[in-house]
Amino acid sequence: MSSSLPPEFHRLAWSNLAAQSAEQIGLTAAPMVAVLVLGAGVGQTGLLAAAQSLPFLLLSFPAGIIADRMSRRGLMAIAEAVRTFALLALPALMGLGLLSLPLLAAIGFVTTTGTVAFSVAAPALVPSLVPRGALAAANGRLELARSLAFAAGPALAGALVGWAGTAPAFILAAVLSGSAVVLLIGLAEQPRPKLPPRHIFGDLREGAGFAWAHPLLRPVLLTAVVWNCSWFVLQAAFVPYAVQVLGLSASGIGAALASCGIGMVLGALVTARIVRCLSFGTAVVLGPLVSLVAALMMAATILLPNGFLAGASFFLFGAGPIVYVISQVTLRQTVTPAPLLGRVSALFMTANTGARPIGAALGGAIGAASGPSACIIVAAAGFAVQALIILCSPVPQLERLPEAVA
Repeated sequence: MSSSLPPEFHRLAWSNLAAQSAEQIGLTAAPMVAVLVLGAGVGQTGLLAAAQSLPFLLLSFPAGIIADRMSRRGLMAIAEAVRTFALLALPALMGLGLLSLPLLAAIGFVTTTGTVAFSVAAPALVPSLVPRGALAAANGRLELARSLAFAAGPALAGALVGWAGTAPAFILAAVLSGSAVVLLIGLAEQPRPKLPPRHIFGDLREGAGFAWAHPLLRPVLLTAVVWNCSWFVLQAAFVPYAVQVLGLSASGIGAALASCGIGMVLGALVTARIVRCLSFGTAVVLGPLVSLVAALMMAATILLPNGFLAGASFFLFGAGPIVYVISQVTLRQTVTPAPLLGRVSALFMTANTGARPIGAALGGAIGAASGPSACIIVAAAGFAVQALIILCSPVPQLERLPEAVA
């Protein structure tokens, strides 16, 4: 972790790593409990996954409003404490023989609220902890932690379940979540002036209206929405595409998908250097352009079926978007007034998560009607659209990060 970043940010970064790791271990172990302990089928595990992802759609905006009206550190600490108790409740219910699929789904919903609160409040808190010139490096550290958790959490959960059963995985996740609470409690947050009482819809309208009217934030938001929709069209079709067209085995499919996580880690490590070496606008558009190249590589496998080419495509899908995420979050933190940061972060999260089921449903419909190759072509067209949106905006003309607003 960079020594140029202040100690208070280091506490936030370590708590982020602990919280993200707890989430990934819990998300991976929950369906294992459903199948191995409760005898769930495919439909039931699908409903469990829906319950685990639902808080992103239902709670992002409320979390953003709360993050703008109370201590952001306090919001994250409370949410992580709730997650800790929920994670501990699961092995306790298993030991008492009281666990059921509805209870497992409810616990999954509760544990994800910690991730929602962290994802909304942390980007809003960072500008008060680090100087403006270190925002890209700070955001890179947070994304690196998320990438490491995405890469290592599922593997660790699988190893624990295989070696010692399902309960120890949840206990480890609870310990990690609890350590995040301890780190957050010791973090000193600068006091903010209290906002006047407002109706919830007024708060929502103010945050969404600001982002939509801003000439830099609107294209960034639209690009992210189209990217997520296109990505989930691709994700919905890739496994059958890999089997039917590329002729990959299960291990080959896993290796191709894993290369995305490797790309994420590498992208998070080099983003701060990229931002320093290129104009800021070029750094922002790099991610969408790399994604387009990755999509064209995947489309090329229709004519040249090759698992290595598909793996290289996923590597670029991991590396490029991470650069985009870090740079656009830095831009968002700079041009958004501090009292609006939580709500604007929530808007971006809600829009992105809302695009995912749309993309998945679209991919399923296209795949059912025309086969998985058609999904790959449609996804490539979508990635071309997201690249055009950001290229035709004022963002590429930014030579440097804009001046911070009051």
